[in-house]
Amino acid sequence: MTPAAVAIVGAAETAEIGTVDASSLALATDAARRALDDCGLAPADVDGVASAGLHPYLPSLVAHALGIEARWLDATMVGGCSNLVHLRHAVAAITCGQCEVVLVAHGESGRSSIGGALFRPPPDGWQGQFELPYGTAGPMTLLTLGTLRFLRDRGLDRSTLAQVVVAQRDWAARNPRALRRDPITLGEVLEAPLVAYPFTRPMCCVMTDAGGAIVVTSAERARDLPRPPVHVLGAGEANGAAIASQMPDLTSSDAFRRAGADAFASAGLTPADVDHAMLYDAAAILPLMALEDLGFVARGDAGAFVADGHTAIGGSLPVNTNGGGLNYTHSGMYGMYALQESIRQVRGEASAQVDDVDVALTHAIGGMFQAAATVILGSST
Repeated sequence: MTPAAVAIVGAAETAEIGTVDASSLALATDAARRALDDCGLAPADVDGVASAGLHPYLPSLVAHALGIEARWLDATMVGGCSNLVHLRHAVAAITCGQCEVVLVAHGESGRSSIGGALFRPPPDGWQGQFELPYGTAGPMTLLTLGTLRFLRDRGLDRSTLAQVVVAQRDWAARNPRALRRDPITLGEVLEAPLVAYPFTRPMCCVMTDAGGAIVVTSAERARDLPRPPVHVLGAGEANGAAIASQMPDLTSSDAFRRAGADAFASAGLTPADVDHAMLYDAAAILPLMALEDLGFVARGDAGAFVADGHTAIGGSLPVNTNGGGLNYTHSGMYGMYALQESIRQVRGEASAQVDDVDVALTHAIGGMFQAAATVILGSST
């Protein structure tokens, strides 16, 4: 069985996103039930469960809450790309007969913090010893130096970050579920309150409560189910530097490059074959890095690519069409929501639907470049 012989047959997000009076587990199970309803399956049909969070037994909690008796579990936790890694692992498990139907469920009370505290790096860990003493206080502060170097090396300025925001806000305006939907200008982005230089508030992701889930099975079984299958054409995952300050190059991620290369190789495709891309955007710098590291443009060309409108409405490579984490939703680990939009685009049912999406790419970061994963989906094998 090849990767394309495995398909996503169910996909859904929670009924509500934003500020929701529900725990992370409640959000995950809500999304899971909706994903199962989407494909006409019941918990009794599921024999594999994957989920990631701060609780090490989360897949078992999800399975227990839904009444699933699983024979395959995956609790891989590598940050925001975890659910993409789960999907890749599910493809392998289904291919070798370890299970038949896998539920990948995710939920986070990222805004309300109901049912658990938010992650804080331990003070005796590497980040605690070697980065926190120098004033880092979260993801945005860890991205500042690399972003400034990225812009300087490529002859760009902060307006390039603002152009990413404006393009994605235009997409968000077409998505009724997006948290930030009002049009915004370059000037408004640049003049907004500063978070950590060079980032202003619109250059940083929203923080929400949300959940999402997918159901994965063989393409053969998918033919008997009501929803059009979204085939997994290829996938890759990779590790990066253990802490951001030790990246060999602060302007480029080797994890991005290796995960992307494996995904394209396993799919037998190139960046030129991609019709639509979801590029993780906890901050406006990340899509720029991904465009270069995944091979959509040459090193140094991402800024001009965005400025020329290629990622915007009507562009040659529509990117982050749900508005992205900058505008739509971001509960802390955004990969699931990027994957959901790729699935919607391939199915032809997105709020901001792009014409003729046969191949869609989803790419996500884990932690501060400690990991990355890339998944390529298609409407056919």
